[in-house]
This record gives sequence, structure tokens and C-alpha cells, in this order.
Amino acid sequence: MKELNDLKLKVLDLLKEDARRTPILMATMIGATEAEIVTAINELESDHVIVKYAAVVNWSKVEDEKVTALIEVQITPERGRGFEGIAERIYLYPQVKSVYLMSGAYDLLVEVEGHDLREVANFVSEKLSTIDSVLSTKTNFILKKYKQAGIIYEDQEVEPRLMISP
Repeated sequence: MKELNDLKLKVLDLLKEDARRTPILMATMIGATEAEIVTAINELESDHVIVKYAAVVNWSKVEDEKVTALIEVQITPERGRGFEGIAERIYLYPQVKSVYLMSGAYDLLVEVEGHDLREVANFVSEKLSTIDSVLSTKTNFILKKYKQAGIIYEDQEVEPRLMISP
């Protein structure tokens, strides 16, 4: 694992908050030159520290809403590869958005996205459960997202301020 300098850490924090920030804006915010910011971003991209830039979408505001499920998976690790081979086999499916190795009652947490409940259920029963090393699955459907990746999805109601008179 590579240790990052202070400038690169600040750049990462700023991009994490808003990936559309320009190098010149970040330079002003950090107190660096635009060239230093561009160099830092290029190095972070080439070292695969920055892997992708993506928009966070509030799908509840769009007619083409998606169904998301978090699936707890218990597995038997493979000899010589442990959890790696099974995790790789699972994350290669296009429906799978995230796979995490977990501590606790289950081994992997798999985030799956589909157009409806049936599509996700079919994935679990026909693809995930049929993998030899999978011992059990427990599917939890996300009913509503309130906050994700630090972003609050609900429109905030502003509390009216009381007038103070002298």
C-alpha cells in the first residue's frame, strides 16, 4: 500500500465531495498551483487510487427506478485462494454492484441491482445459490435510501426562524 502525501489526500477529499471540481478551483481551495493539482490527479489515476468518476443518482426521482438488495452470503473458502476466487466469480456478474468480505455471521455482503424484485430473486436462485462454495444466502431488499455515500437523498425542510424583536 502506497502512502500518499498531504496534497494528494486533500485532492482525494475534494474529489470525493464533488468530482466535477476543476483543478484551478481545487488549487485555490488547497493553496497549491493548478499544475500541482493536475500532476497529483494524473498520478492518482495512473496508480489506480482514483478508479472511476461517477454520478450519485437518486433513482427515486426517476421513473426507471431500480431495486437494490443486500445479500448476506456464507461460503466455504477455496483451498489456496480463500475467499478471493468466489468473490471474483460473484463480482463478475453484471447485476452485482459491490462485494465486501465481512466479519461476523456471514462471509460476503453482495449488493445486487435489478429492474424488479423478480430479477433480483432469479439472480439469487439461479446464479448465486448454485455456486458450489455458497452455503447459504439471506436477501435484504432496500426499501428506501435516506443517505448514501455521505449524500442525504431527502429534500431538507428548512425550519422557519422565529423573529426576534428588541
